[in-house]
Amino acid sequence: MDRRKFIGLSAAAGLSTVIPQQGYSFFKNDFPVVRVPRDQRHFSSPAIEQIISEVSKNIKNKELAWLFNNCFPNTLDTTVDFEMVNGRPDTFVITGDIDAMWLRDSSAQVWPYLSLCKEDKNLQLLIKGVINRQVHFIIKDPYANAFYKDESKVSEWKETDITDMKPGVHERKWEIDSLCYPIRLAYGYWKETGDSAVFDKEWQHAMSLVIRTFKEQQRKTGKGPYVFQRTTAWATDGVTLAGYGYPVKPNGLICSVFRPSDDATIFPYLIPANFFAVVSLKQLSEIATKAISNATLAGDAEKLALEVGLALSKYAEAPYRNEKIYAYEVNGFGSFNLMDDANVPSLLSLPYLGAVHINDLTYQRTRKYILSDDNPFFFKGTAGEGIGSPHTLLNMIWPIGITMRALTSTDDSEIRKCLTMLQRSNAGTGFMHESFNENDASNFTRKWFAWANTLFGELVLKLYREKKYLLD
Repeated sequence: MDRRKFIGLSAAAGLSTVIPQQGYSFFKNDFPVVRVPRDQRHFSSPAIEQIISEVSKNIKNKELAWLFNNCFPNTLDTTVDFEMVNGRPDTFVITGDIDAMWLRDSSAQVWPYLSLCKEDKNLQLLIKGVINRQVHFIIKDPYANAFYKDESKVSEWKETDITDMKPGVHERKWEIDSLCYPIRLAYGYWKETGDSAVFDKEWQHAMSLVIRTFKEQQRKTGKGPYVFQRTTAWATDGVTLAGYGYPVKPNGLICSVFRPSDDATIFPYLIPANFFAVVSLKQLSEIATKAISNATLAGDAEKLALEVGLALSKYAEAPYRNEKIYAYEVNGFGSFNLMDDANVPSLLSLPYLGAVHINDLTYQRTRKYILSDDNPFFFKGTAGEGIGSPHTLLNMIWPIGITMRALTSTDDSEIRKCLTMLQRSNAGTGFMHESFNENDASNFTRKWFAWANTLFGELVLKLYREKKYLLD
């Protein structure tokens, strides 16, 4: 892909900081320079460079500083393709080593930059461009999870997937969170900048499709239009029963045929994704009410949020050791799946997403379960401990899960423990990975996974601002 590099000028942000071409000199003596050289970066933000310099110079743990220097800007350095099209910002964001844009990943990759976009108008334009590009993709196909910029590019799944594959679609796995993340990003952008111009007619049309898709997947009057099957030896990549998944009893919850891991659900009512939907619909209602005065959109979003929220209050919990915790999946008939997956939305991430209060008793009981051997995807070895995913098979721990554990913890000792594991998990590469073996951090998957890098950077920046002593 021919990606344009967009270099923001210091004058645009009122900054005069001079950034070295190949990293910061105080890292060169102790750690290898692994960050992309400045002249090869896809996008440079003076505000980002200034905060990297400030954080790196003011925390005592120099390996954490080195990791932050590498990881926090990784999305901007390597994955963004920014341009102005007819005066309108457009930003295509790949995940890293997969040359496609996921609605989920692209939102999460730029989310930590929101707090800095007031200081850098070019960075603000870049994020606005992500929102515009996501709107384009949602209108193209609200059931798809990943897309190409070049619509003539043929998906590797075209010959194996039995579904309505449109031009420019990389993968068409229906996941609730794919439509929640763009709302979260747009809402966060608006709250941070006050810019409501992004909520144009196309954006409003895309949001009406989000509500329509959620309602279709409540399956009150039928199974809905979406179907997916794949010719594959991997059970988690295909959908049973003619591509609709296991049956559900309609109760107001929304079906998600796939998890945020892109693995098929066992029971289609994916609880953390439904919690995320409630938050997103409430945010959509607020935008429609306060920013664009679209009463119809506001009312539809609020009504659906209340319905799904009520269903969660009735069906989200399951018995565990004489108590109640949140199930990962349910079917409405009484069956449930107890586990958690490191991919977000996860049960662990619910406070991070604003879905439950961090002190919610059911959440705290669930958290205790998630971080125990009773969770079949919690792994513990000599290299660390944490939540994994069926996506990477057994005994593989996800840095995203460890980072999320720290982001949802109020215990300093637990946060320190997470930082130590994350620091060790880089295995000398200077970056986070998709997963690593519980007994050998050098045995990892995906050396270029921008979401894991940026989320780690978000954690370090949050701690720097709120609990700097934990970084020393």
